[in-house]
Amino acid sequence: MKDFFKIMFASTLGENKDSVILTALSFMFFIGIAMSFSSEPAYSLQKNTVLKINLNGIINDKESTSPLNFLMSGTSIPTYGLNDILSAIKKAKGNSNINGIYINAGQVMTGYATIQPIHEALIDFKESGKFIVAYGENFNHRSYFISSVADEIYMNPDGVFDFRGLATSIQFNKEVYEKWGIEMQVFKVGTFKSAVEPFIETKMSDANRQQVTSYLNDIWGTLLSGISEGRGISTEQLNGYADECLTFAPSEKIVEYNLIDGLKYGVEMDLFLKNKLGLKEEDNIRYAGVKNMKSVPDNEVRTGKDRIAILYAEGDIVADQMESFYSGSAITAKKFVRELTKLKEDKNVKAVVFRVNSPGGSAYASEQIWHAVKELKKVKPVVVSMGDYAASGGYYISCGADKIIAEPNTLTGSIGIFGIIPNGAQLAKKMGATHDGVSTNRHSNFADDVLSIPLIGVGLLPARPLNTEEGIMVQAYIERGYDQFLSRCAEGRGKTKEEIDAIGQGRVWTGKQALGLGLIDELGDINTAIKAAAELAQLENYSIKEYPAQKDFFSSFLEDASEGISQNILKGIVGKETYEQKKLWNAWQNYDCKQAIISEIIQ
Repeated sequence: MKDFFKIMFASTLGENKDSVILTALSFMFFIGIAMSFSSEPAYSLQKNTVLKINLNGIINDKESTSPLNFLMSGTSIPTYGLNDILSAIKKAKGNSNINGIYINAGQVMTGYATIQPIHEALIDFKESGKFIVAYGENFNHRSYFISSVADEIYMNPDGVFDFRGLATSIQFNKEVYEKWGIEMQVFKVGTFKSAVEPFIETKMSDANRQQVTSYLNDIWGTLLSGISEGRGISTEQLNGYADECLTFAPSEKIVEYNLIDGLKYGVEMDLFLKNKLGLKEEDNIRYAGVKNMKSVPDNEVRTGKDRIAILYAEGDIVADQMESFYSGSAITAKKFVRELTKLKEDKNVKAVVFRVNSPGGSAYASEQIWHAVKELKKVKPVVVSMGDYAASGGYYISCGADKIIAEPNTLTGSIGIFGIIPNGAQLAKKMGATHDGVSTNRHSNFADDVLSIPLIGVGLLPARPLNTEEGIMVQAYIERGYDQFLSRCAEGRGKTKEEIDAIGQGRVWTGKQALGLGLIDELGDINTAIKAAAELAQLENYSIKEYPAQKDFFSSFLEDASEGISQNILKGIVGKETYEQKKLWNAWQNYDCKQAIISEIIQ
């Protein structure tokens, strides 16, 4: 037996050593790749070029700067930054080398507030007299709304025109948890706070159905108005077309309804563009992509010493230790408090535009960021620009700004708090697991009876229900959080807590609705927010800089890769299972059960 353990231990060390060596070699290999990427030549814009905007992928507020996302994600879905798209359109308007814009429409994935500024930027571009042509094989509501600005829209004869109206769909898992033997103990404040419903209900509550119906119709109305203006079709007629579910309609009907101007195959579309540009059939069309335009100088760029900073906050608001559990971007308290503090201390920064695109998250993390915004506001103006979402915790971190600007289709408000503590007592019983221990006081073992899976050892599920007294304490904790949320909003918006509570209660509003309620100050995009910040700071000549600061490719690669290397080395030393258990335990210890978040997704 002693020899067995010696052999096993030696084998483990050998495997771990090989893992560390392999990781180091991989690191050196990827450094070579990073150097090749970082040495790409700058794009040279030539005459008779067309700006090509691909609406077939993901649009975030700002493109991810991590090179490992591309190398390691295994996905071919392109990702674009809204800031880069708007900048490309603006540059194309004033650059004589750009003859027009070609929109390659497809299944673009983003929120309905993000497409509004692109739509408006294209309308502004048309003032240049240059053409805009759109073509697609598969249009969805988002890509068609943007394309509706175009002078002409064409579709592949065998293409799909997905036009059927908006909907939400929520999966309710109450009975799933019951079958597993898990009870979700919910504590909340807010009649409309619906994020907890999938855990405890089998269908939408009347209050949730009311609020979703309200904001869904408002968003759909905004889309129809934009399309109506671009295509000269009444909103009533457009609604009639949506009722027909044109997704499965023959392509000829889409032309007949004047939703598009004609049907063309890809080759025919190339010839159409060549004729428009005065090119011969054998000539090639010069396209400049959005990413190409990043290196093209902006003739209207501001160069003043005084600076307006744009701080991007996108994703769920999470405790610092939870960030690694989110595959996408996340807003962590420590990182954003640090960024806001640096902006407060930077004497060249005279005003800050805080770009918030978040459905919410940790109430604790939201409070820390709110406080940092408040401290910044004492020194210089802060204007919030809301993206697709600035709701619940997203509204929490916004409400203290000097001015709040949102898109008509922004989802905001949702002023409410909830907490969920699962109870795995029945699951433990099914598994045959029991707990016993010793306590010095009445509630010493609160959340200490944790159900673990034998052999695997991973377990984060409390194995007993809260007793009545503990339930009362948790509910009081949640109610104090809501009262604090009301106080922050009342202070920021110049209202009483009673006034905020009347439009709070977890209810979600569109930006258009929020304007009438006094939750925001103005409708507009990020450029509207920049102008507002300049006015508040009394600036005429100023420059603009985005934060967190963009790292160059090589620096970003080294930072991401070194973090991955350190994790792999630690896994090699302690073992993968032990590492993951420690990671999960740290997350559980720092999990904030007091949440402010919305959950609905609009299709």
